[in-house]
Amino acid sequence: MLEFLGRGSAFSDEHNSAFFMDGRHMVAIDCSMSSFIKLKKLPAGFCDSITILVTHTHSDHVSGIAMLIDYEFFDNKIPVTVVAPSAEVASDLRFYIENLDGCDPSWYRMEVAGERDYPWLIKTVPTSHTEQLEGKCFGYVLKVEGKTVVYTGDTNTIEPFRPYITDDSVLYMEVSANKTPVHLYVYDMINFIEEVTAKGVKVFLMHMDNEQAIWEATAGTGASMAPLSSIGEDRKMAENSEKINSAIFDISDKLYKEMCANPGNDHAKLFTYLTELGKVIGCSDRASFWKWDKRKHQLWTTSATGVDKITIPETTGLVGKALATGKVLITNDPYTDPDFNKEVDKKTGYVTKSILVLPVADVNGEFIGAFQLINKEGDSGFDEEDARKLSLAALICGIALESETFLEESHHDRLTNLKNRMAFYNDFAKKYNKYLVPDPKSPLSMFICDIDKFKRVNDTYGHNAGDDVLVFASHLIEELGGPKNSAYRWGGEEFILLMPDCDLNAAVAKAEEIRKKLEASTIEADGNLINVTMSFGCHTFEYGKTIEENVSAADTHLYTAKETGRNKVVWE
Repeated sequence: MLEFLGRGSAFSDEHNSAFFMDGRHMVAIDCSMSSFIKLKKLPAGFCDSITILVTHTHSDHVSGIAMLIDYEFFDNKIPVTVVAPSAEVASDLRFYIENLDGCDPSWYRMEVAGERDYPWLIKTVPTSHTEQLEGKCFGYVLKVEGKTVVYTGDTNTIEPFRPYITDDSVLYMEVSANKTPVHLYVYDMINFIEEVTAKGVKVFLMHMDNEQAIWEATAGTGASMAPLSSIGEDRKMAENSEKINSAIFDISDKLYKEMCANPGNDHAKLFTYLTELGKVIGCSDRASFWKWDKRKHQLWTTSATGVDKITIPETTGLVGKALATGKVLITNDPYTDPDFNKEVDKKTGYVTKSILVLPVADVNGEFIGAFQLINKEGDSGFDEEDARKLSLAALICGIALESETFLEESHHDRLTNLKNRMAFYNDFAKKYNKYLVPDPKSPLSMFICDIDKFKRVNDTYGHNAGDDVLVFASHLIEELGGPKNSAYRWGGEEFILLMPDCDLNAAVAKAEEIRKKLEASTIEADGNLINVTMSFGCHTFEYGKTIEENVSAADTHLYTAKETGRNKVVWE
């Protein structure tokens, strides 16, 4: 397809100009002075001849033609042909090239499209642009790499090009962020772009006056920026730069849409997108974002690319070391590093060659997570420059993680570390609402429990001892409740355990297990040895009842347990 030497409009640094190769022959579309500067840096032997298709005679499209003719004639001995879209434009070009810029007619060849056949030229398309060049502005329909390519040139209407835009064609169209009578205004073209991309047309945007504004305006339409050529610069760097810019815009678009579509969601998608961005920026094989769960003294991946979710103790591994020291960690020989866990590679067969870890802090400077990249492409290893490039993505991850941590803290009881009532309703909104539908695939059961005569514990031993009893009971419920179930401190000395995919009999059995264990336990509470019991009310959620009504049904059974002797499980 076409490569662009520049895709900007008249007042930009690099004016709009493109080219493609037909074997050893280069076909350029327009040639501004900024394009000539790049073409002058072509490696020796890049092509045997050059043809320049001209769309119109504005200087940001033709100012480099005469210089290219001079340069190729005197330095490289490469023939240059200028193809004008009409005889009238050819006459203007000759005057410009010869009378003003001083090129001798023998140094180049001037032709008019249509006077002879070109294998890559299907049609010249007259269009309108400025009043002064009325009848002298054209676009082209080309055949490039077997594809129909529609190139609008500068225009204020898309209509002349519509007949040539087929479902499998490629469209290069100019767009402007500023509304003028001589260009296609980007916001007027959104529906058209969405219409043709939906049919399979690949749309590339060019001749742009404000790339950032145009990217934001066309996000989600399926259009892409016209690809810049790497002539005159290192190809790998140019491709990587384009890749990174594209990833940034793409991820920004995804984040925007995700947050708008799901205002109540968590940060999982945010971390996924930012981790993928880090992988692209760092040119790495794998990337992961680690969260430091200080309540459980664990590190675990909130998002990882190329690996499954992993949980490790907070003081282990290179991530743990980076958080402990508060410094960026780089190792390009991990198997000699005592903090690197080789066992994962031994089990999976993966070979880790290089690692970069950036600790992530909150606004108070406290470390809360880490960004990790593994295996830089090309086996060159990571360096400080990679860390610098990743700093923005890590900063955004840190802000998002701090927000998530704040939200998580608000959903947990400070004394027992169990989830609280706010978290209970949040969990129903996100993961348990599927059980409140007609004929759910599996039941959701619960128990609500209460420490018997808890006021007597506080009155006899003091509130510190009472707190110790609450902590012991909460840990027992969470531990015996199991990882599949969710425990909550409902308030005071009351607790709830939600048991998804669990029928009433199983819920009763679980409550009975916890009741017996607590009854047999002696609790060390503020220097005292205390024995307590609990009463339980069990219930399976019923469709047609609200969350509150279902909880109330379980609470009624708890009341019965308390009124009929305590230290028992009631479900009827």
